Amino acid sequence: MFHLILLAIVQGLTEFLPISSSAHLILLPGITGQEDQGLLIDVAVHVGSLFAVMVYFRRDVGHMFLGAGHILKRKKTEYSRLFGTLVVATIPTIFVGAILYLTGTTEILRNMEIIGWAVLIFGLILYEADRIGMRFKNITDMTVRGAIFIGLMQVLSLVPGTSRAGITITAGRFLGYERSEAARFSMLLSIPTIGIIGLLATVELIAAGGPYLQLSAFIVMVFSFIAAYASIWFFMRLVNRIGLLPFTIYRVVLGVGLLGYVYFIA
Repeated sequence: MFHLILLAIVQGLTEFLPISSSAHLILLPGITGQEDQGLLIDVAVHVGSLFAVMVYFRRDVGHMFLGAGHILKRKKTEYSRLFGTLVVATIPTIFVGAILYLTGTTEILRNMEIIGWAVLIFGLILYEADRIGMRFKNITDMTVRGAIFIGLMQVLSLVPGTSRAGITITAGRFLGYERSEAARFSMLLSIPTIGIIGLLATVELIAAGGPYLQLSAFIVMVFSFIAAYASIWFFMRLVNRIGLLPFTIYRVVLGVGLLGYVYFIA
């Protein structure tokens, strides 16, 4: 149980930072000597983070629901645009993710060598996007074309180590969005993505998991929620001030360390 709580805290702290929570979830059992907790527990901690982002951005979430109603009424509003662009950006990841899950590829990708290269390469791309990206757009400027681009980039996050937050913030910076606005869209984009995956995993958990697994999933959700909310609060208040360079440095150090371990120690 201590391991699961530690897992939840690590995931909550890293989910919305551009450093790859999935990589940390996969690496933690190897560091602590515990068995891999499996995809169901991974999803449970993500669901805790989902609730955190929904609470923090509750006003935007309300606007999303209003936007859905406006679309049904065929009204073109700022809220309908927000909802529509989030849906468009979500579709590629759900489609490709379903294929990877059904073919068992998701388990193959849970590999330290793959994680090491993904952490390193996409960390450097994040730095370049932040370096050259313009700084004047906010998410009310988001277009369908921009949402498609971010959605296609998000597909890369299915490779552990890429970081869903990292790659979508990278895409937003390339499109000219301010750091905080790129982060805001990235976090709102996590809601439909994690929500759909979490719903499917919850059904599987109820059907296949015993009482201990279900209780464990609930506990990690709670701790993940607390850690994720604190992480979002910190990141959104400081990202424009400190930039993304500290996260790039962390990723380079982590990536080089993992690859060094794989090629020279393991």
